[in-house]
Amino acid sequence: MAWTREQIAARAAKELREGFYANLGIGLPTHVANYIPEGMKVILHSENGMLGMGPFPYEDEIDPDLTNAGKQTISELPYSSYFSSAESFNIVRGGHLDLTILGGMEVSQHGDLANWMVPGKMAKGMGGAMDLVAGVKRCVVVMEHINKDGEPKLVKKCSLPLTGMRVIDMVITSHGVFEIDKHGNGPMRLIELAKGVTLEDIRAHTDADYIVALNEEKVAA
Repeated sequence: MAWTREQIAARAAKELREGFYANLGIGLPTHVANYIPEGMKVILHSENGMLGMGPFPYEDEIDPDLTNAGKQTISELPYSSYFSSAESFNIVRGGHLDLTILGGMEVSQHGDLANWMVPGKMAKGMGGAMDLVAGVKRCVVVMEHINKDGEPKLVKKCSLPLTGMRVIDMVITSHGVFEIDKHGNGPMRLIELAKGVTLEDIRAHTDADYIVALNEEKVAA
């Protein structure tokens, strides 16, 4: 057993805090918004020029002019604000966001991230990911633990083109949660196991070096 995509998103939502300004990447990270605890105010940012995104609308509420950076239709909130993409990137590059949650193709044990291109395949470009990993205070990656070919996505060294070097603080996969000291002061740490996943499963499907730092309560989270 392992966490489903929705369970990965729910676990990632636990990294949010009251009053956070946060950016959610396209794909799996967008699901994190569904698990923000009730009553917690988290202000979501989009690179295409919106601060304060609301939930995905019902079909009869869709406004085609309201979209996120992934071109998904969204809703607005009473405090939503709009500005140019240039101003949106100033928010990112100026260090004004507390957290970004991104998808990943590979993450190295040192916190390097590859999440935008597979050689030989068509790619639209890096988008805002390069700016997000460089400008946001804390970066979390959510992804499956292995790729479609059964190969580890947590690796010693990324083989795919990098989005950023030593930029990731935490990785939440279908198998568990890993903390990374991107400043190189210690090894990657396994701090939580997904329900039904064993330490043997982690060892068999992880290329990166890590240490086990589990609390007893996290072994069957």
